[in-house]
Amino acid sequence: MFLKEVKFTRHGVSPKLISKKMSLLQTPLNGLVLAGGKSTRMGEDKALLQWHGKGQMYYLADILKQFCSEVFISCRVEQANSIDKKYEVITDEFEDAGPLAAIISAFHQNKNCAWLVVACDLPLLDAKTIDFLVQQRDETAVATTFQSAYDNLPEPLITIWEPKSLPLFETALSEKKYSPQQVLMNAKIKLLVVPDLNVLLNVNTPEEKEKIIQTFKRSF
Repeated sequence: MFLKEVKFTRHGVSPKLISKKMSLLQTPLNGLVLAGGKSTRMGEDKALLQWHGKGQMYYLADILKQFCSEVFISCRVEQANSIDKKYEVITDEFEDAGPLAAIISAFHQNKNCAWLVVACDLPLLDAKTIDFLVQQRDETAVATTFQSAYDNLPEPLITIWEPKSLPLFETALSEKKYSPQQVLMNAKIKLLVVPDLNVLLNVNTPEEKEKIIQTFKRSF
């Protein structure tokens, strides 16, 4: 079984093993890094915080490239020209609909693939966790996702969304219900326990940023 053969290299998961895993999937998998938030509470762009020597949105996009056929950074229209040209972008088609708009916009670009969506405010998210999510993917479900460590509800922003989720998103948009979590809670999903709860820690305020800085310092 592939699960027993996974090996990790210095930079992530062995590319040969990733190719083998991807070949077992019928529906292609694309990656999407959510970087369109306005970071109002943080006071600076969360997507550009350099936890790993580069802007976080680029760091996460590079991780997703190990697992996905194509990877895109999701952003607002006015952000697009500021994104490094080495990275593909998808701009939001709708205003003031948050991550829901980003995910729908991605599906409108390619409805024939699943989308592995990650938020840019997860400084501890790593290749090992993404590999676990991809290995556990259930294409018969609407989505494969992790259970939150805080409220045991599904975590919508580290999730593989299958193509069948698009009509649910479009219905939610038409009803002005902009929570991807609510979509998960009302659909057939595969819910996973994350191997390391720390990877779900997000950073939205200066105080949370300082806590993560201290976490990194203790790691070295």
